[in-house]
Amino acid sequence: MRTQGLLIIRPMINTSFLTVLMAFLLATPWSTMAAEVQEGKAAPPFESSTLDGTKFSLPAQAGKVVMIHYWATWCASCREEMPVFEAYYKAHQNEGLVMLAVSMDEPEDLPKVKEVMKAYSFPAAMANQTKARGYGRIWRIPLTFVIDRQGMLRKNGWFGEASLDQPSLEKTVTPLLK
Repeated sequence: MRTQGLLIIRPMINTSFLTVLMAFLLATPWSTMAAEVQEGKAAPPFESSTLDGTKFSLPAQAGKVVMIHYWATWCASCREEMPVFEAYYKAHQNEGLVMLAVSMDEPEDLPKVKEVMKAYSFPAAMANQTKARGYGRIWRIPLTFVIDRQGMLRKNGWFGEASLDQPSLEKTVTPLLK
């Protein structure tokens, strides 16, 4: 149909199509992630093997504040915030701060990841060596989760700013270290 030189297309959406679409969206991992990763609730299980072969798990970190940071060597914003994390980690590791950088690089890029991580004192792991289903499918980076000393999630990386800077670390993490 044309109205004064404009083409108007009437949407033809079937209600059964909308029902199927809603059912699909509710059944996706996103809905699972949203249900499992909630600030103020117990952090989902997380375990990994670090680049040096050390086992890392949340239960082993009980009584410490844990930052789990997803990044990649090819991610410019990730690489920009890594020095900020290093400075913060060095300043607070003696207060019970634990940090793990989980690389989303492909397994064949392990040498590149190891080279980048030489500049940092916190441990790193590869995503393919990590079991963290309850955090959802990692589809964007950087992404950081913060878990308090009691194992409760205090920063859900899926919400708020993607990148963290020094002031946001001071606001989010420092109170948990007190």
